[in-house]
Amino acid sequence: MSGDAPAAGRAVEQESGFDLPIGTYDEARAMIGTRTEVEFATHDVAWPLIKYFCAMVQDGNASHWDEEYAREQWGAVVSPPALLMTWAMAPDWRPGNPRPRPLLAGQVPLPGTTVVSVGCDAEFFRPIRVGDRLNVEEELVDVSELKRTRLGEGHFLTTAATYRLGDGTPVARYSHLLFRFTPGDGEAP
Repeated sequence: MSGDAPAAGRAVEQESGFDLPIGTYDEARAMIGTRTEVEFATHDVAWPLIKYFCAMVQDGNASHWDEEYAREQWGAVVSPPALLMTWAMAPDWRPGNPRPRPLLAGQVPLPGTTVVSVGCDAEFFRPIRVGDRLNVEEELVDVSELKRTRLGEGHFLTTAATYRLGDGTPVARYSHLLFRFTPGDGEAP
């Protein structure tokens, strides 16, 4: 799936450098079931990065710090769940390479100038271990009818990302609910 704007070429410029394509509810609904190409990680799950993250959030779980304990419990040091997206995320900049594609939610043509994350849920099928190399595929699961909230009028988008090992074994599924809207007057619905 391409990150191009809808045929009319309308888009809202974002500070991130990724423009939001403008379209209709029907165009967005037609995309339900659309999957991205599989994106392959550029690096293995790495223990030094796990330790830096755990130090920042002061997570002392022995599964992340103690190699012997982790090997007995899980077969290797395991990644904290909060790092799931990190292991398959391409760096924003690399010499000679274009920017990575935006997340699928940023490719859906809808009215609205702003996107906020409303919530997420992750389900793990097995621990993610040091040395694993993941890939990810996203799917657009749902686009709601027009909703009016205190933030403004817009549509809720639901995406699901499946994370797999190189051999295709699924390790996690990450569901994300976002709200694409145009800021309103702050009035309650």
